[in-house]
Amino acid sequence: MSTSLLPIDVDHRPGAPPLARVQPPAVAADWAAEHGAALRGVVAECGAVLVRGLGLRSATDVTAVFHRLAPTLMPEREAFASRHRYADGVYSSATWPANQPMCMHHELSYALEVPGLLMFACLTAPTQGGATGIADAAAVFEALPGELTARFEREGWLLTRSYTDEIGASIADAFGTGDRAAVEAYCRANAIEFAWQPDGGLRTRQRRPAVVRHPVTGRRCWFNQVAFLSEWTLDPDVREYLVDVYGADGLPFTTRFGDGEPIGEDVVALLNETYEAHTDREPWQPGDLLLVDNIHTAHSREPYTGPREVLVGMADPVRPADHVPER
Repeated sequence: MSTSLLPIDVDHRPGAPPLARVQPPAVAADWAAEHGAALRGVVAECGAVLVRGLGLRSATDVTAVFHRLAPTLMPEREAFASRHRYADGVYSSATWPANQPMCMHHELSYALEVPGLLMFACLTAPTQGGATGIADAAAVFEALPGELTARFEREGWLLTRSYTDEIGASIADAFGTGDRAAVEAYCRANAIEFAWQPDGGLRTRQRRPAVVRHPVTGRRCWFNQVAFLSEWTLDPDVREYLVDVYGADGLPFTTRFGDGEPIGEDVVALLNETYEAHTDREPWQPGDLLLVDNIHTAHSREPYTGPREVLVGMADPVRPADHVPER
C-alpha cells in the first residue's frame, strides 16, 4: 500500500517502516526544505518515515538537511554513552559494542525535556545487521499486561546511574562539564538526586513517567527506557563482571520500579519480547534518512558487522511530565 502525502509515494510494507523513494536531488538540503512539512505530516500519521535516494554523502550534507527540517537542534545531555559531535546538535550514534543490541527505547526518556523528533542519516551501512528498528509505543502499551502498565502508570520508573572514569559515560560526557558545582546545579534543576563518592565518582537517581499521552493524538504510549537501561539487558558475562567489580549498587546504570523496588529479569524479558513482536525494520543503505516521532515510536539498533556510520539529530523538545495520563 502507498500514500501520496509527498510528491512521491510512501510505501507501507508489513514489518518495515514507511518508505519514501525519491530521485536524487541536486541539493539534498533544498529538497528537505521544500518537502519538510510533508515529511513531518507522514511522521505525525505513521510515527516514522524512511527517505531513500537523497544521496547524503557527508556530515556537511546531513547537517544541512537536519537544519532545514528542524532549524533548532537540541544538545544532548545525560548521555549514557559517548558520541562524536560533528556539529552543534549533530552527533554520531551512541558508542555501543557492535555485537550487542541496543534494545528498544525512547531517546532521553529519562530527562525532563526530550526530543519530539529524531533524525537519523546513514553515511556508511554495515556489512550485515545494524538496522534501526522501530516500534509503535501505543501498540506496545496495549500489548503489555494491564497490571504491569497500571503499576508503572502509578509509580513511574527509576533510573540509577554510577559515573566513574573507567566505564560508561563520564561525568563530562553526560553533563557537558566536569565542574562539580555545575553538575550539582544541573541535577537540582532537573530533579536528579545525586551523591558524590569517596573516589570522586557520582551516583544519581531520577524518577520519570513510564507512560505518557502523545501530545497530539492523546494515545497512551509506553515511553521509557526500563528495558534498555536495565542490568538484565546487558550480556550476562558483562553484568556478572560489573557486579563483581563495582557491586550491585555501583552499576553504570540500571532501572527500578518508581518506588525503588528492583525490576526482575522476567519483567525485562517480557518487555523485550513485546517490543520484538512489534518491531519494524529495514536495512540501512548509504544516503538514507529516517525521521522518527520519539513519543509515538521507540527505536533500537541491532548488532552488526563492518563499519557503520549513522548521524543523529534531535529537535522539537517535549516535557513528558506535561502529558502524564490522569489517574
